[in-house]
Amino acid sequence: MEVSEKLAPSPSQFSLRTVTYKDAYADLANDVFKGLSAYPKTLAPKYFYDARGSRLFDQICNTREYYPTRIEDALLASSAVKIMESARPAHIIELGSGISRKTRHLLDACEYLNLSIDYHPVDICGEIIEQAGLHLSQTYEWLNIKGVVADYCDDMTRLPDHNEPRLFVFLGGTFGNFHEHEAQQFLEQLQSIMRPDDRFLMGFDRIKDHDVLNLAYNDRAGLTASFNKNVLAVINRELSANFDLGAFEHDAWFNEKESRIEMHLRSVKSQKVTIESINLEVEFAADETILTEISRKFTPDHIKTLLQKSGMKVTDHFQPTNKYFSLVMAQPEPALL
Repeated sequence: MEVSEKLAPSPSQFSLRTVTYKDAYADLANDVFKGLSAYPKTLAPKYFYDARGSRLFDQICNTREYYPTRIEDALLASSAVKIMESARPAHIIELGSGISRKTRHLLDACEYLNLSIDYHPVDICGEIIEQAGLHLSQTYEWLNIKGVVADYCDDMTRLPDHNEPRLFVFLGGTFGNFHEHEAQQFLEQLQSIMRPDDRFLMGFDRIKDHDVLNLAYNDRAGLTASFNKNVLAVINRELSANFDLGAFEHDAWFNEKESRIEMHLRSVKSQKVTIESINLEVEFAADETILTEISRKFTPDHIKTLLQKSGMKVTDHFQPTNKYFSLVMAQPEPALL
């Protein structure tokens, strides 16, 4: 593990720490080789999120079709004070923080309640953390922002550890990107590092009308399509590949049997792609796809069961009147600590 720390070009309240648990280049190379050598072909969704991909996702969140951000934002706005009164943390640790847009509701609640906290945004893209930190430091002059550039799934024991209460935050329905066994592993790993006074705030997208789901991942402006193709741009840049982005189309639909949205890149023709850095040639048949992301949708019972199996219990559940989304607060089960 390599750890480096620098003071970002910002007020003294903002620092940025990079923690590398693995060789990121080797991880990308191995994942791409394995995923594109398999049938059906797959790519890990975390590779969407270079600086361009992170900006595209932020734009997607502003589209009319993509309801999760608006609904979760409204839930946070209405429940943030109750959440912070209940958790009363000294530290907020946000996993996959992105630009920290919705976190502002929690910070506003801290201000209202006169709670002094340190905010630890954790994201794979340091440039996005830095941009978010600069904006937050200008808005909340009292806030200490301690950014961490890392893949939070690598080793949760390396997340910021303090003797004071911590609120772990995982927003946006990102949890749905995990397969069932990955989801359970994620929750169990988090529970294993939590203390009795720690809390966990998490967003879950719910099962709903299929047309609503399908539109959310097929916006008219084509932003989700660009976001999906960005993974090929990352591979071209990092692994000296020659993907023609115009030779792939974005496909996304709701798989009712699996209760999940699937995002694919479909080859519009028979073609061969060379990935020079890993000495791999990949053949695509016309209409063959690469599965790039799943987004699972949940019921309240499924949410409760997942948390219980990992040794956590639900303490609060916030949802809108249309029940499109769940914002859940959980804590470790005392008997399992």
